[in-house]
Amino acid sequence: MVGQSTYVPPRYVPLGQSEVEAETKAEADSVPPADVIPAQPRINNGPDQWSSGICACFDDMQSCCVGLVCPCYLFGKNAEFLGSGTLMGSCTMHFILWALVNTFCCVLTEGFMLGLPGCFVACYACGYRRALRTKYNLQEAPCGDFFTHFFCHLCAICQEYREIHERSQDSNSSSLDLVEVTAPTVQKMDSPAAK
Repeated sequence: MVGQSTYVPPRYVPLGQSEVEAETKAEADSVPPADVIPAQPRINNGPDQWSSGICACFDDMQSCCVGLVCPCYLFGKNAEFLGSGTLMGSCTMHFILWALVNTFCCVLTEGFMLGLPGCFVACYACGYRRALRTKYNLQEAPCGDFFTHFFCHLCAICQEYREIHERSQDSNSSSLDLVEVTAPTVQKMDSPAAK
């Protein structure tokens, strides 16, 4: 480090300004205006709130109708977004647990064992709800993941979809497709000699 220079270049002064004007402007820029309130740093006091309640299904009529008519599809879309499964795999498994086992238990036991399929579906679905809560640091509300899906399965699926939709900043899209990927255009570089 011998022979190292301590040269500091002069301040930049734009053309048409004198050094006094440049210094005055620099001082004015460094002092924030009195009416501007600095932003407070966000203190994380724990898990965040859900963007909508468990019973707010009518806030998004499209997901409400799809969740009522074909909850397997909505469940599959949620699982696909979380990366925990494919649309078809999760949708098929949900269909087997929800529709087939539910029908089987209802017909064979004359409605006596109707709660058994709900238990299977709740066990399967609570893992996805837990993954969603972990991803977005959400609180376990209104009750535990298992009980939320056991007692309000369709509402829970719709709430999870609304949360994913809200947090993915895709509120302009009216379809249930969350991700749309477009390939970039092909670009070429021509040499100046080619012209």
